[in-house]
Amino acid sequence: MKYIDLIKDGIFHKNPIFVQVLALCPLLAVTTSAINAVTMGLATTAVMICASAAISVVRKLIPNEIRIAAAVIIVAGFVTVLQLLLDAYAPPDITAALGIFIPLIVVNCILFARLESFASKNKIFASIVDAAGMGLGFTLGLFVVGVVREFFGSGSVFGYELIHDTNAHMLIMIMPPGAFFTLGMIIMIRKHIRYLKYNTTKRKAVM
Repeated sequence: MKYIDLIKDGIFHKNPIFVQVLALCPLLAVTTSAINAVTMGLATTAVMICASAAISVVRKLIPNEIRIAAAVIIVAGFVTVLQLLLDAYAPPDITAALGIFIPLIVVNCILFARLESFASKNKIFASIVDAAGMGLGFTLGLFVVGVVREFFGSGSVFGYELIHDTNAHMLIMIMPPGAFFTLGMIIMIRKHIRYLKYNTTKRKAVM
């Protein structure tokens, strides 16, 4: 159950986008389409899993004085490998859209938060599960925002055109403010649902 809880925390209870509101830089930049959002999320998840496993293995060998520096070097190594793989095998339009944001995974605050607070203190399998949960939560956050922005801004989802009338497209949704509007609305809806559930539970307890 411990591992299931780690996954649930990353995806739902401690979602890095909708709950912790972290990593807004990639959220603003790559969620103009669902495919870019998913690719960025999965790329970050892969680096997070590999880096968490590596940090967990060598956690007792790294002096506290150079812990952060060592983590940066390890993450940079995995990001470099990821960048080369994307350049070799990913469609050119996706790599062009993600651009500088793949190298910027090196300074992703979600990644370093998990490395510092969890991987550096726990065994390898638990660290991998924690990283996978947080990575999937991050991917889910980017995906939801990406779908909403692409649908309202371009009239399509995953490149498939659903709204043919270009006059119905809301261009602001594929601009940076669109990401803030979308994120704010999703957080508001989430909090409202939790509020309704809390009130329902409270009334049942009173009855």
